Amino acid sequence: MVGAVPAAARDTTDYPHIPEPMVFDMVRPMGARRGELETNVLALSPLSGQERAVEWAPEIEYAVADGFALEIELPFEGTRLAELKMGAQATIGTFDRGRAVHGVQYLGIYERESGRTSQALLYMLGRRHNERLSTMTMVGVGDVRLGQSESDAGLLVNHSTFYDLGRDRIAGVEVNYKSHRDGGVAIIPQFHAPLADKVNVQLGVGADKQRGERARPVGGVRLIKEF
Repeated sequence: MVGAVPAAARDTTDYPHIPEPMVFDMVRPMGARRGELETNVLALSPLSGQERAVEWAPEIEYAVADGFALEIELPFEGTRLAELKMGAQATIGTFDRGRAVHGVQYLGIYERESGRTSQALLYMLGRRHNERLSTMTMVGVGDVRLGQSESDAGLLVNHSTFYDLGRDRIAGVEVNYKSHRDGGVAIIPQFHAPLADKVNVQLGVGADKQRGERARPVGGVRLIKEF
């Protein structure tokens, strides 16, 4: 259930509930218990311009141990499988009397067309400010290509602010920034809601500004099934 347990009732084994961002999602929520399983698929598309290729990515996430989860993701561009992606996420623990939780996330990416591999490593900090308001911030380095001269490592920042509307419905805004040569910034207001038992949807419409290009509207949807 969405919401917060009163801080006074928490101990060091409890984790605050922090929603997951729609675009730069997590490998299960931090503090996930062993055996938790999720499948989801994200689809993103520009809403203007002549080229409107849909980018979509099915993935599966599994907590192999308490606080440690793995994922496999298959990013497509239209009908073409563009990348193979693997992720791992570890929860470090809680602090601030159980209101904050932090951890780390690793991503490994293989680009099928070029044959290149790259990595990203991020520190994650989530905080439940009150019963309604929470935030999730991820900061790290991405596009690291070990042993390759064309490496274009740069800063990755993703910050999301969420507001609990009640009955498992959440409004939020996600800001994603990449400092790479082909990076940019995207701002995606979004809405999360349940569709059925253990089935949820995230919908978002915002703006995407890539380096050297004009800002353009973008829309997205993520469907999530938990087991």
